[in-house]
Amino acid sequence: MSENQNLLAEQRRALILDEVRRRGGVRVNELTRRLSVSDMTVRRDLDALARQGVIEKVHGGAVPVVEASTHEPGFEAKSTLELTAKEDIARAAAAMAVPGSAIALSGGTTTYALAQHLLDVPDLTVVTNSVRVADVFHAAQRPGSPGARPGAATVVLTGGVRTPSDSLVGPVADQAIVSLHFDVLFLGVHGISVEAGLSTPNLAEAETNRRFVQSARRVVVVADHTKWGTVGLSSFARLEQVSTFVTDAGLSEKSREEIEEHLPGLVVVGRDADGGPVQG
Repeated sequence: MSENQNLLAEQRRALILDEVRRRGGVRVNELTRRLSVSDMTVRRDLDALARQGVIEKVHGGAVPVVEASTHEPGFEAKSTLELTAKEDIARAAAAMAVPGSAIALSGGTTTYALAQHLLDVPDLTVVTNSVRVADVFHAAQRPGSPGARPGAATVVLTGGVRTPSDSLVGPVADQAIVSLHFDVLFLGVHGISVEAGLSTPNLAEAETNRRFVQSARRVVVVADHTKWGTVGLSSFARLEQVSTFVTDAGLSEKSREEIEEHLPGLVVVGRDADGGPVQG
């Protein structure tokens, strides 16, 4: 399968998932008409989304999976989702990092992708509570290693208790963060919505993220479109505290309008439903 076909499949599945969540369910025959593809193609897309755990197949169609607000998927499970979107988001967010600045990266698979792009930004000081993110920078600092980069960031890894997402949280992490000041925080989120703001299913992680937000001059949320409308158990920041939301073109037009009413900056990257590049 060519790269273009892969991209079209991701676009279709993003549209299907958005429709399932918006309407509470869809039928196969409706999707074949709307997407102008075969019944077999739609069923393969539904199978793929069901394997990701984001929909549930029912006779003749699909319905959304309603997760408990306390459900916290692990890093490996999340790392297989929305790969193209995360790469596009990471590339756009990395362009916002100023050489020589002090930045913070929270845990998550999108910030992990971002860390790999930040290796090309010289003289950064990076504070993170993500074991995975720290590993990216530590590998780049090792002399003679295949991924070694001159001028790689200086990294401070907080202590704390490890979560399923490989983030360090709790009083030790909070104490390390509270005395620091960041030019910008790049923040991955479990959920973001108008009503709940930024949220997570992990109470300790909510407190650690709250400290990150309070210590940053600018907050840049990096999250794919599936995170919009998702609500975790604990809110840790209001939408008004976010400077910029970087997401992908799977976000519906209606959602974009809603976000722009509440946030000063929305950056949408990737490819739209017609296959054309988007960044705006």
